[in-house]
Amino acid sequence: MSEAPQEIVARLDAASRRVATPCGDGMMVWRSWGDGAPLVLLHGGYGSWTHWLRNIEALARHWTVIAPDLPGLGDSASPPEPISPESLADIVGAGLATVLQGRGPANLVGFSFGGLLSGHVAARHAALVRSLTLVGPGGLGPPRAPVTQLKRTANGITREAFAEVQRNNLAILMLADPAKIDALAVHLQIENVTRGRVRSPPMGRTDSLRRVLPAIRCRVDAIWGEKDVTLGPNIEQRRALLREAHPDARIATIPGAGHWVQYEAAEAFNTLLAAWLQSDG
Repeated sequence: MSEAPQEIVARLDAASRRVATPCGDGMMVWRSWGDGAPLVLLHGGYGSWTHWLRNIEALARHWTVIAPDLPGLGDSASPPEPISPESLADIVGAGLATVLQGRGPANLVGFSFGGLLSGHVAARHAALVRSLTLVGPGGLGPPRAPVTQLKRTANGITREAFAEVQRNNLAILMLADPAKIDALAVHLQIENVTRGRVRSPPMGRTDSLRRVLPAIRCRVDAIWGEKDVTLGPNIEQRRALLREAHPDARIATIPGAGHWVQYEAAEAFNTLLAAWLQSDG
């Protein structure tokens, strides 16, 4: 019998090592697995470390994989007001310095809203970051293609109805192939959305990442899913924006995958990311 979604999450969580660092009036939670050079994964908006559930074990064969819950998301405490990419990046950067304990700099990978934040971390805390890989990042500026309105939930809705709403929203925004919206994806979406307290979409629709790209001194690469709805017709604009600041940037699109590319096409994503990082020595 295959594992239930809750069991998959619990098993990987139990295998992790936890560190907590200051965040507002509470703590930011960091999980890590494996040994080797540090590889830090920053998840997307209304997400948690589980955005990387299908990547952690494969990558931990080669690196110490570190996956925090970003401030105000997952198990981490809410950040102090006012909230901005800069203020969040400083919380993450200070925590990362503690977590690395002098073992850095780290390879940093940021997905969606985490891509935006990872750019600010790399710009503001350069000594901690060896390389930056952006995965479907927000904050580059060009408007995304029109996206069908995500469904909202009403108070008192049943779990079954709530799950159906989240399945619908995954199909709209996160995954290109409806067949890939499995019970695990729906479970992760429900848990993450329920605990999300920081409204990241308004920050993701700005050009906040674009503005800090010239200040990033490490290598910068990017990965998108070929069918990422946040791209629309603007992939060439995004390529140009990245290469204007980082002419040697490697930019790849993974065929058939949507925005949550590291989940939908996990094997292809893991293989590509590992090849890039290993080629850098």
